[in-house]
Amino acid sequence: MRPRPRRPPRAPRAPFPRAGRAWTVLALGLGAQISGTVFVSAPAFLIPLLHSERGLTLAEAGLLASTPTIGMVLTLIAWGALADRIGEKWVIAGGLALTALAAVGAIQAQGYVALGLFFFLGGAASASANAASGRVVVGWFPKDRRGLAMGVRQMAQPLGVTIAALLVPGIAASAGVGAAIAVPFVLTAVFAVACAIGVVNPPRASVASPASEGPPAAGSPAAGSPAAGQSARAANPYRANGFLWRIHAVSVLLVVPQFTLSTFGLVWLITEVGLDALSAGILVGVSQFVGAIGRIAVGVLSDRVGSRVRPLAWVAVAASVAMLVLAALDAAHWGAAAVVFVIATTISVADNGLAFTSVAEVAGSAWAGRALGAQNTAQFLAASVVGPGVGALIGLVGFPLAFGLVALFPAAAVPLIPRVSAEQDRL
Repeated sequence: MRPRPRRPPRAPRAPFPRAGRAWTVLALGLGAQISGTVFVSAPAFLIPLLHSERGLTLAEAGLLASTPTIGMVLTLIAWGALADRIGEKWVIAGGLALTALAAVGAIQAQGYVALGLFFFLGGAASASANAASGRVVVGWFPKDRRGLAMGVRQMAQPLGVTIAALLVPGIAASAGVGAAIAVPFVLTAVFAVACAIGVVNPPRASVASPASEGPPAAGSPAAGSPAAGQSARAANPYRANGFLWRIHAVSVLLVVPQFTLSTFGLVWLITEVGLDALSAGILVGVSQFVGAIGRIAVGVLSDRVGSRVRPLAWVAVAASVAMLVLAALDAAHWGAAAVVFVIATTISVADNGLAFTSVAEVAGSAWAGRALGAQNTAQFLAASVVGPGVGALIGLVGFPLAFGLVALFPAAAVPLIPRVSAEQDRL
């Protein structure tokens, strides 16, 4: 009997001399993203109040809830390009300060048109944290730790939704819409100041290779030099092949179940499952918190398997299955649907960190801001359609069939995911 061959020892991790600063910047980037997400998510948790007490249809309330994401769509690439030019620090801090000002306007707004306008402006400003905080994380962390670091950073979206779910519905019901918007105002104002003080722009990499990261090697052109600028122009990652385009397309499809559950989960739990507003908000918060932990888990998994796209395919298949199961249980009026809702929400948010990290790595430091801006633009463009589109679909065919149709989107994403060999070629 032949002895089993021994597995080669795992290569030691590269030294990480600036770990303390990297984790500090990651914590501030996480906080910045959470505060912006609370602002963007808050309108979705006003839907039960606006629908049941103010007379808005689900499509109308969904449109109002989508106004922040519409604002984000129009500015994400611009914020990313600005971060490429001047660095991340003032992009994040300045954008959050503008978001806080928009929150003040929303608090004082009279009428739904004015409220939607300030939601739109705040979403446009909060896009700064989306575009720049991921870029700063990639800049400070070495490749073998980016899956974990970006998984932590990508916790921001579900954690922000958790905070909004736990606070906004109750405050809105007891004290009104303006009082509920005070929550994102306080958070964005605090983190605007904190990021202005504590965020440090990472050292810029040599851009001779689109996927290179880390400080410039000896003898290589320094960032900002004419030679580096020429390399940046010659290394447009979108012209090399279709890898980034395919990741963007996959992310658009996977955003549909994510925003369907985060936008209409609360009203579904109240109207279909029969929970009261407080219990429904807690369940939504729990599901988003579990999803945040799941993002770290898949990030670590991607580090271990040495690929972002392989786990991305697993998530896409799982998301489609989870939405189909949720639709079937809802149609059968089984109480277990609430449990499956938590599972489906956890799965639906797991892909973001994988795709985000993949885009940043393939784009390289010279293009990361613009590529991440394009990534988020595509996602939030889809998300802005989910509110009114799925809201109208629910009104037309009901929740079970709507959930079943949403399951088709992650299923369609599976064949578009690039192969692992293509990923390795780009890296």
